[in-house]
Amino acid sequence: MRKSLMATAVAAALALTACSPAKEETKQASTPTASTESVQTENVLLKPSTLDYQTPDFDKITTENYEPAFEQGMEEHAAEIDAIAASEEKPTFENTILAMETSGELLNRVATVFFNLSGIISDSEIQRIEAEIGPKLTAHSDSIFLNPALFAKVKTVYENRESLSAIDKRLTEKTYEQFVRAGANLTDEQKAKVREINGEITKLQTEFSQNILASFKNDTILVTDESKLAGLSDGDKAALKSAAEGAGKEGYLITLVNTTRQPVLTSLENRELRKQIWEKSANRAIDVNGPIILKLTHLRAEKAALLGYENWASYTIENQMAKTPENVFKILDDLAPQAVEKAKTEAADIEEVMHADGVKGDVQPWDWAYYAEKVRKAKYDLDDSQVKPYFELNSVLENGLFFAMEKLYGITFKERFDLPMYVEDARLFEVFNEDGSNIGLFYFDPYAREGKNGGAWMSEFVTQSFLNGTKPVVINELNIVKPADGEPTLLSFDETSTLFHEFGHADHGLFSQVKYASLAGTSTARDFVEFPSQFNEDWAIDPAVLANYAKHYKTGEPIPQALLDKMMKAVSFNQGFNTVEYLAAALLDMEWHMIGADEEITDVAAFEKAALEKHGIDYAPVPPRYKSAYFSHTFAGGYSAGYYAYLWTEVLAADAFAHMAENGGLTRENGDLFRKEVLSKGNSEDLMQNYVDFRGQEPTVDALLKRRGLKD
Repeated sequence: MRKSLMATAVAAALALTACSPAKEETKQASTPTASTESVQTENVLLKPSTLDYQTPDFDKITTENYEPAFEQGMEEHAAEIDAIAASEEKPTFENTILAMETSGELLNRVATVFFNLSGIISDSEIQRIEAEIGPKLTAHSDSIFLNPALFAKVKTVYENRESLSAIDKRLTEKTYEQFVRAGANLTDEQKAKVREINGEITKLQTEFSQNILASFKNDTILVTDESKLAGLSDGDKAALKSAAEGAGKEGYLITLVNTTRQPVLTSLENRELRKQIWEKSANRAIDVNGPIILKLTHLRAEKAALLGYENWASYTIENQMAKTPENVFKILDDLAPQAVEKAKTEAADIEEVMHADGVKGDVQPWDWAYYAEKVRKAKYDLDDSQVKPYFELNSVLENGLFFAMEKLYGITFKERFDLPMYVEDARLFEVFNEDGSNIGLFYFDPYAREGKNGGAWMSEFVTQSFLNGTKPVVINELNIVKPADGEPTLLSFDETSTLFHEFGHADHGLFSQVKYASLAGTSTARDFVEFPSQFNEDWAIDPAVLANYAKHYKTGEPIPQALLDKMMKAVSFNQGFNTVEYLAAALLDMEWHMIGADEEITDVAAFEKAALEKHGIDYAPVPPRYKSAYFSHTFAGGYSAGYYAYLWTEVLAADAFAHMAENGGLTRENGDLFRKEVLSKGNSEDLMQNYVDFRGQEPTVDALLKRRGLKD
């Protein structure tokens, strides 16, 4: 079974990642529907795409195509699996493991298209299909992994795996592991219970995700008095006004992003409005998602117990690099006191400015971003509005990211205009090696819109595979607020870093050189997959890269050295806050999944409070980056007991980048080695050994502490 199918069916159609009102419903990618004159008489999903790289034929796919294609895909796949299980031949790698790897072609294709687009362009009909198809995919997955005849064959091949080639052995081991972790060794009664739990988990995760999507539309703040927006730039106000007009309202519409930290809080002078925005953000979706969290965490704990684990965290982390929850808590708890102490030092500076501004008392969560920006301006004489004109989106993408990737890996990008797009705002590039050979396709979709999940992510429409003869088709999705018509898209430095981060995932997919799709590209452990992306962030501040892209969008003048120096000094500013809010979320995620099956939690807010107090990270001015009710990573996005992975992989990223910096920095020699030993391998070999092959040793935390400003 191919990677996308496994990721979708096994995870019961989870959202692909984490995560502007306009029209009430938006059909996918403005594709034809059954009511249009261009209606297709044939379901385009039922056959492989004939377009370059097998990229989906977006202008022919209709919403009505999905359900019949899913049904046919599951039927065909079930027949293929039944034939493997019923075969009277002696089980071999070829007739069992390989046969499974190559099965489910149609189901893989429709699931990949649907679940990618449902996170990018959703409407009520897509949400209905998602809610109905999720449990069916879960049941389909269970019928495979809980099939005793099939597992007996897999086990036979696994027990004789030493005679296989390295890559075939790896695939066999991973396949066997999936069966065991799905419950293949359980009794029939236990398997029936697991099926029941899986179905309920899928429903709850889908409901949680759709509640968040609804929140983007419903939990907004309409400002009718422009004077309350003092502090925002004319461009920012124009964008808010445009958003209101798109929603059929008069005034200025503030839409929340999917974290506790809202970008407008940095600039808004009106404290009451800041408080209103923060409280709306912090309390959103709790009424609808609070009960889901309680049910979902109990079901996960119950399933873990059936599979022989103390809790869901132990089950989830066992096959990750961290191996045990104790290892995760060690790194999180070791950093927590240092981070809180750093945040308190930052708070003292903030309160000094607050009090001088006539605001009494302690800093509040809705004050932090606003006054931190004042401190930053005073400390570094740096105003974000001074920096943004030098970070225009197209320049960051083409003169920054593409330039760095060419210097590092020798690759080039050529924009394509001849293939269909899933949204008008997206761009498409073909990627080439230095010798002119083609690598794959890269879709870039930067803007937020109604029906799009929050956050930023990478995914694939086609996964690289030597066996299947496929080259990668990858996508990067961001959520930058689209400016008013005719205005440039000017990025903050955080948004610039995010753009570089997501392409670190993209090049992990693009550079894959693996035989089997289920082991290719980003199909690695969660606490490894964020390593290439976090590593790639630092190229945004490489001096040679900055000099090539940080130019004023009007004049073309390079960013002044004095301003650049101030910006570079300010990069580590507010790192106490950043680290505390991340650690609080990661620890919250872990504690929700340390619950045993016999424990009963009844109050989400009380649990949050107790969890943060337990780890000494209950610092009121700095809330978790995600409060539970909109923590999509852990309750809908496949990162349950896995949000720690960002810090775990940052250890690798910081260590790797420091090593490169000590050995020439942005050079082809460094890039080629990293591409060969890390980015090309997918999950085809031991992941830590891949790192050691690149670095020469396992990583240390020294570079991470310096990167986060917690050590000189």
